[in-house]
Amino acid sequence: MTARTRIGLVLGAWGLFYCLYRAYYALGGTVGMFGTPVSHQQWLLVNAIGAGILLVAAVLPVATLPLWRHPFGRRGMEVLCWVAAVGCVMHALVDAIQRGLSLAGLLYLELPFWTAVDRRMADLQDLLFNEPWFLAEGLLWAWLAVTGLSAGTARRRWLISAGTAVAVLTVIGMLSATGVIGTFIVG
Repeated sequence: MTARTRIGLVLGAWGLFYCLYRAYYALGGTVGMFGTPVSHQQWLLVNAIGAGILLVAAVLPVATLPLWRHPFGRRGMEVLCWVAAVGCVMHALVDAIQRGLSLAGLLYLELPFWTAVDRRMADLQDLLFNEPWFLAEGLLWAWLAVTGLSAGTARRRWLISAGTAVAVLTVIGMLSATGVIGTFIVG
């Protein structure tokens, strides 16, 4: 089994793990909830949609492994890996920073979907569970890409462009979250 196949399988399992977490809430589970949602039906729907998206995220890295063997497919996979890596890592960094600032009392996060909420528990759950998942997911997509790129210039270019995009989008996300610029939402 190649390193790329192993990474694809780990990505699939990692996505399935988070999918099951969302599916639990979509099916009415309540353990670990940090508040009372404004609409229970909306809570179920949001988690069902999230579980569906995460199921795609679990299947995609495994289903697309054969594409790496073809030049056109390889290019498509480099782009897919770049988008997934940048999006997930940026999401993890922006949200983790926001939750850290919230815990420190330096940022008030609007939580409009909740009628009652334990803000500290919400911040901790996001900081210790949700965002580490996104960070690991993004890093795994980057690792998958690196295994498909030839060593040298192509690999460096991919990593530098992804790192730059993460840095720029994280700064924009934090400027937006702190109200310095208008609302700017990516993903």
